Formats: sequence, structure tokens, C-alpha cells
Amino acid sequence: MAIHPGTRLGVYEVVARIGAGGMGEVYRARDPQLNRDVAIKLLHAPGAADPERLDRFSREAHLLAALSHPNIAHVYGFEAAPVDGGSGVLIMELVEGETLAERLSAGPLPLDDAVPIARQIAEALEFAHERGIIHRDLKPANVKIRPDGLVKVLDFGLAKALDSGEGRASDVMNSPTLLAGTEVGLILGTASYMAPEQARGRPVDRRADIWAFGAVLFEMLSGRRAFDGSSSSEILAAVLKEDAPWSALPSALPPVIVSLIRRCLERDPRQRLRDIGEARIALEGPLAETSARPQATAVRRGYTWLPWALAGVLAMALLAALLKPSPSSTAALPVRFYIASPTPSALPRQSLTPTLAVSPHGQRIAVADSEGLWLWAAESGG
Repeated sequence: MAIHPGTRLGVYEVVARIGAGGMGEVYRARDPQLNRDVAIKLLHAPGAADPERLDRFSREAHLLAALSHPNIAHVYGFEAAPVDGGSGVLIMELVEGETLAERLSAGPLPLDDAVPIARQIAEALEFAHERGIIHRDLKPANVKIRPDGLVKVLDFGLAKALDSGEGRASDVMNSPTLLAGTEVGLILGTASYMAPEQARGRPVDRRADIWAFGAVLFEMLSGRRAFDGSSSSEILAAVLKEDAPWSALPSALPPVIVSLIRRCLERDPRQRLRDIGEARIALEGPLAETSARPQATAVRRGYTWLPWALAGVLAMALLAALLKPSPSSTAALPVRFYIASPTPSALPRQSLTPTLAVSPHGQRIAVADSEGLWLWAAESGG
């Protein structure tokens, strides 16, 4: 049953219902002791009322509470008090903003929006993986984007905490959404991001998160899921056998991004990207290139080539004047030149091609380029 505003759960007073996920109802609540708002999740997964399972979940929640990172929604604690039929209550950081799923409902993201979000997700996964914790249920609905652009990954590690631990091959329930889900949307939402080994009910490691990361990045850039269908069985069949619709990705994507997604979505875990840190590194380059693109356009529009073109015209005019023969010139005589290379200046070479010219009587040589004008006169005598 739903909890009404004003209900007290331990020291927390429920303010309003935020929504529902695969694991339970989510509410905004007030912590009067610390004078802050929190999110509380009322767990209604199968077996949540089992004392042994609640005890194990409590231990997992305390481990997750030590997972402190800017891109991971913090877990404050767990209350095993019997609420709503015996479910436990998880107390978490309240993250304002929209989910990535809500953002994607309007269509695909531009590259310069998608890359910062993906990089922050990768940073969250990398931090947790280094501490032996995997998410197991990464999807756009579990990623929130604050108004200031900070990304928070939600429900980190809770899939394992809710897992029965029996390891049945028929139990695709490594995902808490599938564990609890009877609504079609919930089932589809998780199956689309489930690694093949996870869909087969096999033990999973950090590479399952890497697969899900690739599926999320694909969706951010294409506006459609990498694996989809009209039922959970169709989606899982696509995950196990079909290729992602690669043609849905924008043709102008940098090759490094396409290569990264392909490596994340390798069905064989042995061939898959092995460390999410590699994804974070790969995403840093395209982000820099993207941010530099408007500046490069502005430079072109600013006609910064014009001073160099004018300098070239003036140099050639001066060159012509210097090399013009005088009326008193005598017959040409053998001449000898000693030419030292001009010292390069600190100015960058631009588009003006060096020009060499010799006077009609061979008495002078001139060279003009974007760095200046040089003139050599012949030695006297033969």
C-alpha cells in the first residue's frame, strides 16, 4: 500500500511520493535531525520481508554507504523496520533534476551533450569497480542529471543486494527491475541493457556494466535502444543474437566513439572492453574536439587570414620595386653571392608561399614569405 504524506518512518517524515521503480516506491522525506530532505525507497521486491534476506541487504547497504563519489547518489542507511508488509526502507541522497530516460524522451542528444554525461557515468562505474562493486542495473532511468549538469548514478549495487544468491540459470533476476517487475515497461526497460551472460543467468562481473554502458551511450546518440522488441522475450533474443542497428548512429560521429560502443557491446565478455576507465579516457578526446569546434568556426568567420594576405601583396610590391633595373645598368658580369639563411621569427607560417626573384642583370636576389623580405646584393668584381 502507498504511504501518505505525514507518515513517519523512523525519524523521517514522508513529504511526498516521487515515483516507483523496479525495487519499490520512492518518497521525498524530511530528516529533522540533520535538517535535510532525503529520498527513501520502500522495498517491495520478492523476499524483502524475509529476515535473513533483510539482514544481508542491510549489510550490503552499509557497504554502499561507504561508496562516496560525486557521480554516485549516496546511500545514507537502511531501516529494516516492518513497513508496508515487512519491506525495508533504504535512505538515500535526494537528487534533483530529470533522469536520463526523461531527457531521451525528447530524442537523441547532440555529441557535445552526450559526451559529458557518458564520461561522468564512466567515472562513477570506474570508482565503484575499483572497490569491487558493480551496478548490474545501469539504464537511463537510473541516471539523474542535476540542473547544474552534474550526473548521479542511482541504485548502485542494489541489484546484488536484492539478489537471492541462489544463482539459478533460469533466474534472469540479477536485475532488480526484473525481480519485481510485472509491468511490461519495467521488464523492457531493464532487458534492453542486460548483458548476454546476465540474460543467460550466468554470474556477472564488471563487464556486464560495460555492456550496459555501451547500450546507454548508443541510445543517447541514436535516440533508440540498441536492443528492443515488443516483449521481454523478444528483447532478450535480440540481446543474445542480433546486432545493434548501427546505421541509427549519426554518420558524423567520431570513429573513436563508434569503436568504443562496439567494444562495449561485444557479446563475448572476453572480447569486450575490459575496463570502464578506458571508456572514460576515450571520451576525453572527443569532448575536447567538440568544445574546440565553435572556436575554430569563429576564427574562420573572423577572417584572420586577411592580414597575412595583405602582407603578401605588400611584400610582392616591394619586391618588384627593388628588382626594377636602373637606367644606368651595364652589361651583365659574372657575380658571386654569399647567402645566409634568414633566422626564423616566432611568427607562425601561414598560407603565403615563399617567392624567389632575381634582378634582370643578376645583381640582386630577393626572397619574400610570410615572415618577411630578404635582399642580397652581388659582390663587386668578377
